[in-house]
Amino acid sequence: MSAAARAGVPRLRIGVEEEFHVVEARSGELAPSAGPILEQLGDGPQYKAELMSSALETNSAVHQTLEEMRRDLVAARAAVAEVAAGGGWAAVAAGTVPLADPSDVGVVAHPRNDRMREDYKVLVDEQLICGVQAQVDCADRDAAVAVLGRLRPWLPPLLALSASSPYWCGRDTGYASFRSQLWRRWPTAGPPPALASAAEYDALVGALVASGTVSDQGMLYFDVRPQHHYPTLEVRLCDSAPLVDDVLLLTALSRALVRRGLADLAAGDPAGAGTPREVVDAARWRAARSGLEGDLLHPTAGDPRPARVVLAAVLDHVREELEAEGDLALVEHLLDAALARGSSAARQRAAFARRGSLRDVVDLLVEETRDPGTPS
Repeated sequence: MSAAARAGVPRLRIGVEEEFHVVEARSGELAPSAGPILEQLGDGPQYKAELMSSALETNSAVHQTLEEMRRDLVAARAAVAEVAAGGGWAAVAAGTVPLADPSDVGVVAHPRNDRMREDYKVLVDEQLICGVQAQVDCADRDAAVAVLGRLRPWLPPLLALSASSPYWCGRDTGYASFRSQLWRRWPTAGPPPALASAAEYDALVGALVASGTVSDQGMLYFDVRPQHHYPTLEVRLCDSAPLVDDVLLLTALSRALVRRGLADLAAGDPAGAGTPREVVDAARWRAARSGLEGDLLHPTAGDPRPARVVLAAVLDHVREELEAEGDLALVEHLLDAALARGSSAARQRAAFARRGSLRDVVDLLVEETRDPGTPS
């Protein structure tokens, strides 16, 4: 890739959507109580209902710097935690929470939700999962679509970084991110297609809607997709992350990967575009299974290597992009810290091992979610 191609990519703004579970403060059990919390938070674009009555979503403003984004995320989390505590609840940013029973939680009343439940049955009933989504500027829709295939081999390591869902309905699943396995059951979930233009993407959306498999373009649940309301690319494969600094890390890497993909596209560099979807699926499964505690598949070589080695390869791949955005030093620090403490899944299992209590796992998640940490 030429220096001119790199220089031709403008600085890219970012946004973040975080999804939170609501749990009973006393029992630690999942609670269908997002509605009362949202009522107190007030109407507006920052706080939204999710499909299930036990989850809510926060939406950041659009920012240029990670420092601005961090302040925004910390403030939104503090507001949610304060309102939740007033009602005897707590918020948890994680892919799943361990004390959950699908029969205790319903779908938020809305015609679209009702239709989804009728069409997808148990997939909706068991949608007790939360993710975090990074939004990255990409005003050119043709470029946004063309870059999808270039991004997909680099995304599974981000899933490993975010892995926070080892427990499901009271049992250890053996996965670091079981949320991603539940999510993969949707007919349009998984690695994005390799397409050349916005017209091809729109034709795919039209074909899927016409098939009756999805009701609208919002139900194309690819790991990265063009956002249908705004000129952005949405990286959406990650578990919700308890620690706000991990959200920052995932967002910075997402922006850098988009920037690198756009530069490669401008330079006519085909590297990465031809990685078979099946290979990316295998890498994605390995990331969900292992988190940071086992081997991941190398994005270009395709062989298993320690997570630290694979994430070093990701960092090298986007080093110049991180420098261009002024993020390199902070990302290096955040990545070192994430690798040193291990995945959320590993921390949850360590909490359980101390006394054999899933309630201890919930307490850990609540504390990490509301702790703003120290700005890096």
